[in-house]
Amino acid sequence: MSGVPARVHNLPAARAQFGDLIGRLLPAFERADPLADAAAAWLATCPEGHVVFQAALVSPERAPEPLAALLESVAGVPAWVEPARLARASHLFSRAGVVGGFVLGLRSLVLGYAAPAGNKPLAFSGRLREAAPRRLAETARFVTAVCEPGGLLPGGEGRAIALHVRLMHAQVRRLLLATGRWDRAAWAVPINQHDMLATGLLFSHVYLDGLRLLGLQIGADEADDYVHLWRLASWILGVDDELVPDREPAARRLAECIFLTQGSPDADSRALTAALLQAPLQAARTPGERRLAAARVRLSSSLCRHLVGHGLADALGVPSERHPFSVPLLASVFGGLDRLRAALPPIDASAAALGRRYWDLVVDVGMNGERPTYPMPDRLGRRPTAA
Repeated sequence: MSGVPARVHNLPAARAQFGDLIGRLLPAFERADPLADAAAAWLATCPEGHVVFQAALVSPERAPEPLAALLESVAGVPAWVEPARLARASHLFSRAGVVGGFVLGLRSLVLGYAAPAGNKPLAFSGRLREAAPRRLAETARFVTAVCEPGGLLPGGEGRAIALHVRLMHAQVRRLLLATGRWDRAAWAVPINQHDMLATGLLFSHVYLDGLRLLGLQIGADEADDYVHLWRLASWILGVDDELVPDREPAARRLAECIFLTQGSPDADSRALTAALLQAPLQAARTPGERRLAAARVRLSSSLCRHLVGHGLADALGVPSERHPFSVPLLASVFGGLDRLRAALPPIDASAAALGRRYWDLVVDVGMNGERPTYPMPDRLGRRPTAA
């Protein structure tokens, strides 16, 4: 069918199930982020582009024109933003704590890798396979900064990191198109509007469903608030606002449509998933650390299979590990603790405080005490794996 990227699968079924929704999504494959692309192109000519951008964040009125235009487009907050909803969403992220860590790493990221065209920019970069612990810690810091109280409001660290990530995406888009190896007919525009929207859904609706799979109780209003937070994050990241949902039912419908049309996992999907699951072994240095890392890999594989489903886990090459912990039993324990938290306000406050400390530790260990910087890359890594 003319005008439809080769990467789109099951189109007749998608039209029958989702009606005009698929018609709204198809043009997004060919749209990128013109403001960020212009800023990244200008920064590529500047010897100290990272320093210049940092200064622009502090004093946008003094920024060079391409940066000023980008920053002006996200000045303040849109009229639809409700700060009270953002605050409730931040609390949800904090109180999920270690359960949220399992879900982010073993469901949200893995389902992103499963997309055979959407995973190509990361596969080209080689960063996950070459430096998995650092890459995962950077992602964790991005998500935690976005979800901190006030993180996305003017002056918030989440907003600043989201803008760094937006420019990094634009630079990767430039580098990919310059390689001559990017198959636009097969994969559409790199890091396009469709794929940026899908990433926001992985961090919002897909994350929420993962919390439920591990026993947490998420009310409808609470879920809508969390989707609202990621709508604002997506706006800062350059996603067209008319594409982004504000309530979970709409987010669920979008996610189902995207999963139906993305195709089966490919060799890059399996390589990226393996790199994520094996990350503890990559970071281990001593025999004791390697034994502990091997146990973590077995537990992570079992949790991943529970969180993405055994069929997709098989397609991704996730090992079917025997583990002393029963995942359903673990989910039952998490659920019991969550019910206790919901019934006792002091425990709820303690759970949120512990969750914030957990995420700080995750980032600190993964970054080996360094702070994530999200620099714009000046080159790409290896060629993607053949399907």
